[in-house]
Amino acid sequence: MLDKTFQATDTEARLYAAWEKDGAFAADPQSPASPFTVMIPPPNVTGVLHMGHALTMTVQDILIRWRRMQGRDALWQPGTDHAGIATQLVVERQLSLEQQTRQALGRDAFIERVWKWKAESGDGITKQLRRLGASLDWSRERFTMDEGLSRAVREVFVTLHRQKLIYRDRRLVNWDPHFRTAISDLEVESKEVRGNLWYIRYPVDGAPDLSITVATTRPETMLGDVAVAVHPEDERYAALIGRSVILPLTGRRIPVVADEYSNPEKGTGAVKITPAHDFNDFEVGKRHDLPLIVVLDAGANITLEDIESDLRIEPGLADPEFVRGLQGLQRDDARRVIVEELERLGLLGKIEPHTHQVPHAERGGAVVEPRLTTQWYCDAATLAGPAIEAVESGRVTFVPRQWENTFFSWMRNIQPWCISRQLWWGHRIPAWYGPDGEVFVAHDEAGAATLAAAHYGETVALTQDEDVLDTWFSSGLWPFSTLGWPDKTPELARYYPTDVLVTGFDIIFFWVARMMMMGLHFMDDVPFHTVFIHGLVRDERGQKMSKSKGNGIDPLELLDTYGADAVRFTICALTGVGRDLKFGPKRVEDNRAFITKLWNAARFCEMNGVKAAPGFDPAKVVSPLGRWILHETSKAVQEATAALEAYRFDDYAGACYRFVWNRFCDWYLEFTKPAFTGEAGPEAEELRAVTAHVLDVVLRLLQPVMPFVTDTLWSEFGFGSSGGLIGAAWPEQIPVTDAAGAAAELDWVIRFISEIRTVRSEMNVPPSRLSPVLLQGATQENVDCATRWREAIGRMARVSEIEALQGEPPRGSAQTVLGDTTLVLPLADLIDLDVERARLTKELDKARGEIEKTERKLGNADFIARGKPEVVEETRERLVAQQGERDRLQVALGRLA
Repeated sequence: MLDKTFQATDTEARLYAAWEKDGAFAADPQSPASPFTVMIPPPNVTGVLHMGHALTMTVQDILIRWRRMQGRDALWQPGTDHAGIATQLVVERQLSLEQQTRQALGRDAFIERVWKWKAESGDGITKQLRRLGASLDWSRERFTMDEGLSRAVREVFVTLHRQKLIYRDRRLVNWDPHFRTAISDLEVESKEVRGNLWYIRYPVDGAPDLSITVATTRPETMLGDVAVAVHPEDERYAALIGRSVILPLTGRRIPVVADEYSNPEKGTGAVKITPAHDFNDFEVGKRHDLPLIVVLDAGANITLEDIESDLRIEPGLADPEFVRGLQGLQRDDARRVIVEELERLGLLGKIEPHTHQVPHAERGGAVVEPRLTTQWYCDAATLAGPAIEAVESGRVTFVPRQWENTFFSWMRNIQPWCISRQLWWGHRIPAWYGPDGEVFVAHDEAGAATLAAAHYGETVALTQDEDVLDTWFSSGLWPFSTLGWPDKTPELARYYPTDVLVTGFDIIFFWVARMMMMGLHFMDDVPFHTVFIHGLVRDERGQKMSKSKGNGIDPLELLDTYGADAVRFTICALTGVGRDLKFGPKRVEDNRAFITKLWNAARFCEMNGVKAAPGFDPAKVVSPLGRWILHETSKAVQEATAALEAYRFDDYAGACYRFVWNRFCDWYLEFTKPAFTGEAGPEAEELRAVTAHVLDVVLRLLQPVMPFVTDTLWSEFGFGSSGGLIGAAWPEQIPVTDAAGAAAELDWVIRFISEIRTVRSEMNVPPSRLSPVLLQGATQENVDCATRWREAIGRMARVSEIEALQGEPPRGSAQTVLGDTTLVLPLADLIDLDVERARLTKELDKARGEIEKTERKLGNADFIARGKPEVVEETRERLVAQQGERDRLQVALGRLA
């Protein structure tokens, strides 16, 4: 016998362990079934389950469980990413607590320490995925630094280098001065910072009374200025184009150039150009063949190496000794000192408060510097061509389709990909340097030594490159490296290309595009056919979750409080195509009520003798009630299947919810009560068999999204094979004899009861007072139908009797229309009609007043322009609700006319 309530905490760990032990998640390369493959976006080994993980993993698990039930050989490939900078940060923090540094420890000892940490603590995220119910094939778990994947990384690097698609170059990169490494754009987050705009005068060479003023947020980088740019059509500076100005402090002459990068309407219209410390300036520098002068070192401290020989004495403008005194100063300190000196020299104009976006390192929080360094690069433009064609030709489809435009925009304007990182943890670049700096790229040191000996004619000492590869380099190989490439494994032949990738829009460029580039180049095929891009998880008001706002949600706490099924179903119900999720604990709590509803329905069935009915044939069902619910069940199966095929997870959840809560629980089970509690007979036996069949289908429909509660109920009722629900077949539509006739009859009865309930509720008729119902204008067929269902109508609508009305309705009646029939409820003896009419009129006046206020607010242009988008949207939603309430009250008053 089922417990009174479903105990999620007691059930989940036990069930999951049993599934994993029984190999329920395992793919089978020998299976004759058609494969279905999903690659997990590998979470960082340092990771903790957050709402983004919960969203993407739930969606993937729904797809995998569904396809598994459809008989596909489903592989959901698990694994984790070594997460170079994130993992190094974790271990460095541990060392700092021990008053140690990685530099003091040495590279080899530090790497050993990281591996030790990974062995002890690095599986936290995979344990949390198990708590969520994710049915990954854990027997195939991979790690981006395991030997198999490392061999794939070396093979790709060596091959691309030989093809001249990997090379070394000196360019600007995002630089983290704390870790002293290049980082990717995804590891950079812009933060709004309150600072200043400093207006600095640059004297025109040869015209001491003439100067050009630039506005800058970074006076400290002016030491590396190589030009001042003005717009070619800015008449204010037309006479200065081609002349030179004197760079304050250093005395260097720099040209005034014409370039459209300068905005005449911003600041003074003149901008200082520092190509070695600004990405936009770098492009201006290339267009005008300007020099690159570095004035900040790897730690963001002033370095004078590039300008020491170029310092000039300019009385009142430049003092070499002052500049030399800046050597080694941290950038913020240098800024303060430089501003003070400019002010002393009379070269500082006004200072304006200025709020702007400043790039910060996601890990560690350091302000990111654009820095000119020599790095390893990949020719992304060449690799991007086939990936662009794959989307253009439809071999890869984005859902929703608008993300294809984002993909094209990024890929058609792609820049060289900086693939080297100045870290210790990661795939070390397989390149070795000879005594003269000649580089030798090979799979291992022995191979490099052979190349070097051929080059030099003798054996020489080699030094391996200190850098490691960008994490995205190895994760870009994920769809085929995890399957055994570069070996030709059975798994590679069977499961590549994969079917669908589920991910967020923020890594379309960083991961999706790179998997496509690498897959097409090395496997000569796309890595997946469909890319489902889900939205962001936002709070209940639609705001982005953040630590600063304090509106973040911990999914682990939700799992503890409400159970995995409630969390999963809520995510599914909110995941529509092309929209973000407004998520909050209240929604999870509400959906736990759905689980409770299902559980209580199952207990009702069990207490009324419902159990698996071997040999049940739906085609032989006689009763209209049985045929109706079988027809509704088939409709639910069709809707749920179509929704999953189209990645409309919200529609799948909605179809299941409506059918279970409304059709099955609220109507069908209520209708069965007389048969279940009355004398035994053919009708009761048939309805028990029908109920068992429908409950079986319900549990199978819900298994992909609510695996724990459905498996528990499935086992309790003895449905299907001993393999459990996870191995059961996805339900199919079944033909129902005279489905139209059964649907017409039961739908009419349901609408009859619903209309009576609505009228009684609107008129405040006490539940204890039964009311008669008179049928005006009813056909004989409708009268007969109402008579057949008299017991159910009386019990469920609180009706004392049903009769055909001859003549006019009695005074004091409320009326409602059901098709061609008017339902008349004599209420004079049950309520005070004048009091109810006055109450409804008062509520209607109030509703109209609220609508008027809300419409005035939305008609205020200032409110629309200045209000927060989520507040404006809430106001619009409130207006719709108010209008709905007004319409309801108008209808209610009309019933008393």
